[in-house]
Amino acid sequence: MNALLSSRGLGAFALAALPLAVQAQSSPASQADEANDAQRLNPMVVTAALAPRTADETLSSVTVLDEATLRRQDPTSVTDLLRGQPGVDVTSNGSFGKNSSVYLRGTGNDQNVLLIDGIRLRSATAGGAAWHYLDPRMFQRAEIVRGPRGSLYGADAVGGVVQLFTHEAEEGGPHPRISAGGGSFNTQRYSAGFSGSEGGTRYSFAGSHFSTDGTPVRRGGEDKGYDNTSALARVAHTFDSGAEVGVLALRARGSNEFDGGESDFVQQVAGIYAELPVTEQWTSRLTLSEARDELDTLQPSFSSIIDTRTQTLRWQNTLSLGMHELIAGAEYSQDEVSGSNDYAVDSRDNLAVFAQGLLDFAPFAVQASLRYDDNQAYGEEVTGSLALGYDLDRQHTLRASVGTAFKAPSFNDLYWPFEDYGAFGSYQGNPDLRAETSQTVELGVRGQYQRWFWDLAAYQTDVDDLIATETINGDSRPTNVNKARMRGVELSAGTEIDDWTLAAALTWSDPENRSGLNEGKRIQRRASQSARVDVDRELGEWSLGGSWIVQGHRYNDAANEDRIGGFGLLNLRAGWQFAPLWSARLTLENALDKEYETSRDYLNAGRAAYVSVQFGH
Repeated sequence: MNALLSSRGLGAFALAALPLAVQAQSSPASQADEANDAQRLNPMVVTAALAPRTADETLSSVTVLDEATLRRQDPTSVTDLLRGQPGVDVTSNGSFGKNSSVYLRGTGNDQNVLLIDGIRLRSATAGGAAWHYLDPRMFQRAEIVRGPRGSLYGADAVGGVVQLFTHEAEEGGPHPRISAGGGSFNTQRYSAGFSGSEGGTRYSFAGSHFSTDGTPVRRGGEDKGYDNTSALARVAHTFDSGAEVGVLALRARGSNEFDGGESDFVQQVAGIYAELPVTEQWTSRLTLSEARDELDTLQPSFSSIIDTRTQTLRWQNTLSLGMHELIAGAEYSQDEVSGSNDYAVDSRDNLAVFAQGLLDFAPFAVQASLRYDDNQAYGEEVTGSLALGYDLDRQHTLRASVGTAFKAPSFNDLYWPFEDYGAFGSYQGNPDLRAETSQTVELGVRGQYQRWFWDLAAYQTDVDDLIATETINGDSRPTNVNKARMRGVELSAGTEIDDWTLAAALTWSDPENRSGLNEGKRIQRRASQSARVDVDRELGEWSLGGSWIVQGHRYNDAANEDRIGGFGLLNLRAGWQFAPLWSARLTLENALDKEYETSRDYLNAGRAAYVSVQFGH
């Protein structure tokens, strides 16, 4: 209760203070600085509509975490960056590489999509993405789009889409950047890279290494370590004709100790694309990509190897018609599974066609999209969305949308081999499963000003045919039996005044089971209230900042009998530009040394301090 009151009080104070800060006297700024501030507060977003749109033009609930934000916060994990953002909830089985889940608007980890530079990364066996194996230093920015995007991205985009972008090439160069540091729990972090452009060719190369002795994940346990080595290569060339070709490769590899064993992992995306301006109005882009999720697990009485690979060929066409834009294309993908488990089926393919219209009848805007998927394993699905926007004036935009999406049953859901647990019965997959389907309605309004913004959204998502485990006479298998309803309200705001940068978010959600024995109960491990406030100040060569993240209680079980208390986290940071291109940074995570958990009996790290020195831009 105290955490909840703190979240409401602190979040409300921060939101109320934003317009007052805007009205306060500030030192004169150049027109260029004001334009840059406005761009950061109303950034360009590509994930929401498959085309560049400013945040207020997307007709969506979006959050952009830009390069400056990532540099200031310098998190040790991607999940730390996402925790407490509007509509985002995170659970983990400990810190530093331990299994984590990201929930958007109360939906499951496997009901959301993770993209890296447009390439989807997930486990085809488990269904969701392994967020905990990605080093945030390999990325330049992140876009969080909340709401269904099945008509644009296909399966699993029920709660939304998170896209991580690798570093773009800089003008001229090569421009080097190097960072080294460490801190608590014998943690060491190193990264290096360089980027530049010359004669139409842009390039960016980077590598990073993270290692730590870790902390116990259970009370009285031993430290559980983690290490991650990542590498990135990105090259593109633009010809005089305007045609462009490019390649991307990102690979993360390491090991992770957990309670009862150890695992080695590989997370990898690679792609090659060609973009051709067919006419002045028509651009065609062809992309061939591959994503890999590999996990080798070793325990005293059990070992497994699970490797999944997804290959995708995507053809996308963009047609500009004055103020309007039409996007259409096709996509073919194939999932393959190999390893120690003997699945009855080890591959499946999916063929899809899609189209979207982005229509501007100022002050009205219309966005409509439709997609058809035909999957070898679970059949045909049609998804669509319609969003309407109306500019009340130059600063305020109303939006309303309705959209459908679906979650594909994973290989584990469909084909998990028969296992006999003796007295505990047996378990096996169900090849007759249908995809989960959803319908979402959303209303929102955004205020966009020169120095600050605010955004308010309310939504409801109804999910049918939820996949759950059904047990009859001791024998268990997944089946389509459940229904769920997720509804909530999100309020976010941000400002940049003089040398101050502030961002605040409040989230209320009600993810509820709507069938079975647990009808009316909150879906397990979801917090219904959260707040986040980020404050940073530039002081000449110095910078100071902090983040306050508060989340309410959650339940570890579907019956809502095992209550996990809420918590508040305070993270502090300081930076020092001590020479041209040289800087030092100190971060203090969980400064109040709060003991907290998001999954029963799995502890997260206490107070931790890290220091690093950087060279470069």
